[in-house]
Amino acid sequence: MSLFKARDWWATVLGEGEEFDQGCLCVGDVDNSGTGHDKVVVGSYMGVLRVFSPHASKPGEASKADAQLLEVQLRDPVIQVEVGKFVSCSELLHLAVLHPRKLCVYSVSGLVGNVEHGAQYQLKLVYEHHLQRTACNMTYGTFGGVTGHHSLCIQSMDGMLMFFEQDSYSFGRFLPGFLLPGPLCYCSRTDTLVTVSSARQVESYRYETLAVATDAETRQNSDQQGKTAGKRLTADWTLVLGEQAVDLCVPTFSQSTTSIFVLGERNLYCLKDNGQIRFMKKLEYNPSCFLPYASVSEGTTNTLLGNHTNMLLVYQDVTLKWAAQLACVPVAVRLANFPDLKGRGWVTLSAEGHLQCSYMGTDPSFFSTPKVDAREADYSQVDAEMKSLQKVIREVTRSQDILPKTDAEEDLSVTASVSSSMDDTSQALIPEINGVPVPSVTVKIKVKSRCALQGPKVTVCVQPPLAVTQEQFVLEPLGVGATMAVTFSAFLNGEYPPADLTGDVAVSYSSPTELNPAGVPRVAQCKFFLPLRLVCCPTSTSKNAKYKVTVDTNKPPVNLNKVFPDFAEKSEDKEGNAMAFHFISGARVTVLASKTSQRYRIQSDSFEDIWLVAKELVQRFDSHFQALGVKDFRNSFSGPIPLSEYFETVDQHFELRVSAEKYQDLLSERAVQFRAIQRRLLTRFKDKTPAPLQNLDTLMEGTYRQVIALADAAEDNRALLERAFSRLRSASHLLILLVTLWQGLGPEQSSILEATLLPLLHDTPQLGWEESVDAAVSHLLRTCLSRSPKDQALSLASSQLTMPRDTSRLKKHITLLCDRLAKGGRLTLSSEANAPTPLLLPGVCGVEPIAEAPADLEEPPLEMESAAKFIKKKQPSKKVKKDAAVSQAGSMLVCLRFPSWEPGQGHQGVVQVTAPMSGLSQGVKGLGKAPG
Repeated sequence: MSLFKARDWWATVLGEGEEFDQGCLCVGDVDNSGTGHDKVVVGSYMGVLRVFSPHASKPGEASKADAQLLEVQLRDPVIQVEVGKFVSCSELLHLAVLHPRKLCVYSVSGLVGNVEHGAQYQLKLVYEHHLQRTACNMTYGTFGGVTGHHSLCIQSMDGMLMFFEQDSYSFGRFLPGFLLPGPLCYCSRTDTLVTVSSARQVESYRYETLAVATDAETRQNSDQQGKTAGKRLTADWTLVLGEQAVDLCVPTFSQSTTSIFVLGERNLYCLKDNGQIRFMKKLEYNPSCFLPYASVSEGTTNTLLGNHTNMLLVYQDVTLKWAAQLACVPVAVRLANFPDLKGRGWVTLSAEGHLQCSYMGTDPSFFSTPKVDAREADYSQVDAEMKSLQKVIREVTRSQDILPKTDAEEDLSVTASVSSSMDDTSQALIPEINGVPVPSVTVKIKVKSRCALQGPKVTVCVQPPLAVTQEQFVLEPLGVGATMAVTFSAFLNGEYPPADLTGDVAVSYSSPTELNPAGVPRVAQCKFFLPLRLVCCPTSTSKNAKYKVTVDTNKPPVNLNKVFPDFAEKSEDKEGNAMAFHFISGARVTVLASKTSQRYRIQSDSFEDIWLVAKELVQRFDSHFQALGVKDFRNSFSGPIPLSEYFETVDQHFELRVSAEKYQDLLSERAVQFRAIQRRLLTRFKDKTPAPLQNLDTLMEGTYRQVIALADAAEDNRALLERAFSRLRSASHLLILLVTLWQGLGPEQSSILEATLLPLLHDTPQLGWEESVDAAVSHLLRTCLSRSPKDQALSLASSQLTMPRDTSRLKKHITLLCDRLAKGGRLTLSSEANAPTPLLLPGVCGVEPIAEAPADLEEPPLEMESAAKFIKKKQPSKKVKKDAAVSQAGSMLVCLRFPSWEPGQGHQGVVQVTAPMSGLSQGVKGLGKAPG
């Protein structure tokens, strides 16, 4: 071990692939603990802010996890961090973080924990300033001699000094003859700001001179000041260096004599506060950072200097006193006071994120006597000891309940039951809708506890326009084995059908533990399903309808009266071939069963209202055949997918969003006009000499009426938009159901498709359905529905979603999504096996590859076919297609389909043959003679 080596006291590596520079490191008691020990604050160009409280660690041992107090991912890169008194009404230290276009001041506070995990630290924004110019660096100090708090000065990339006094902007001044920004620091003794210009000279500007200079908003105004415009900004003194400066520092340990240290590319300068050179040291290496600090000798100053040869050098004025080897090149070095470290330690940071706390000196080497008898390990004894330790760990874990249990069923069980019949007396707030009485149904929530629980609260949530009589219940504390039940009624509270008949119940409570008698907050949830009879009633069938959907099954037709016994009371068809549902909101849906085939048609004049009946029909078919013991029952849909009808619903919703935006803009304009007229009138009324109103009162009254009319129109549009979004959700649910039946998607793929087309439960002005769905569908088209894994381009850029101009792009993407699914695409979130596998559709012979995903989804290069063209099922061909094949390396895959050979059945046979090229013709001849 080398004698001249920095003694490692604590070290860590920050992140992966992050970059750091001079201003990314600072030390101080940022959490105001009062112990006198410093914390290390590090910010990176990737926007990650970290706070550490280092502890001593042995050489070669990893740093403890509790040394890191805080880690926050900020939105913008961190250029510089400083700790000071930046809040006027507080004497506490705060953290200033400089971003390229923003200055933020935070408070770091710690909350003492009740368990062994220790304190919890949080970062709270006190205030921020948005900068008009891109920042380069900053400095702080008691500008103007003000005591008790610090002011901030930021230097922009175009040479402007921006001064901030806490949460207010003071003024800005452009430096004369500016070209490129240089290091910046503040000298408190002379109240001056010192920088190194691109002319390679040190320049000093008094704060008083900056404050009274001409206030120029642009560099042109600063350079072309008139004689009467104000005082021209000039430097107090300048000193030519002849080289570019790496860093600049003014130590504050002595107020009697002030020195200005400048680190050049080849020299180290020490200047007096009037610009005279005190001493200069010529360097024989390339420096990277430096830090002056107090010396034990009177009248001298020590300087800690790092270079690009991984060395840390200590100079007393111009004399080298110590040299230590580091593990990496430091770009920033700070002096800090840490617990359990006698004297002061040095904190160094490299450009790659190596953070190290070390000290100077030597460690004594003690002679350790080696072991005399080294024996081999007894593996059986080690195994027995490991088992005993694991047993102790299990017992301790079982006895000390520090964290809440992962299974909520151990403490509380929640069940919901819906009444099979409607209430005798309806609890609905609206008695009738379109002359039809609005029913209600009773829901009972049963809560059973297995241990003592405190303060349980029950919350019920249903989707609008559904409503309940009571949404929240506060229960009494539950004992061990206690059971409590609450009841409420659900009903329709709007003149349009809901998109979902599912309700959610959440029970929040506190479960006490040994270490936390007050209780750990827990939540238990359950769902309940409201009956279809709640929103519709039986009615007479209708033969003609605008929209029709056909569902196929693989079993003989069933009696609809047995499938829908609750709607069979008013059915006119006793054979069960037709069933009609009349929604309370006005729409009518008819279900017709074919007498000769296994098909069922659902038709209505409203496309969205088909959803609830189609969902109920599929679910009741599954339950019916499952009760009969049929295991191979399957629902299917043969197409075409009604994309044009679905797009009509999308356009209606988007038009209402556009109208809402227009109403908002018009309302803002009229409000601005109304306030302007008010100010004019107020000025006239306050005038000592009365002046005519010039019809301002009439204009004000007319503007007021326009504001009220626009507000009413915006409110009406909002109600229509809420209704349109509910219909859009119903149409999306129907589209998902049809695509699932069409392609036979599994539960996992159906959930991905549902999350893609239904990402939102509510529309907001900031985020709407169109842009959310477009982003989700585009992601699927670039990943799992791409042509091959090579074409997958995962975009990690967090671009902001904005409202589109129209819905044409969204329609193209949804159509392309259905096209990819029709050609064998698979919906999956895993990175592997994303390349779609060929799928043989009925009526299609051979394997057709999926079209290549366009690089730019704005304008797909391939010509989009109509939805009906690629979705419609082709009729089975009666000829044997022998030449349908996909060539592979040295072999050929042939798909042959034969006409139906079973009497009365419409099935077709598909045979796949993989054979060498030479024997392909003979195999085809043999297969083409007699199927089966």
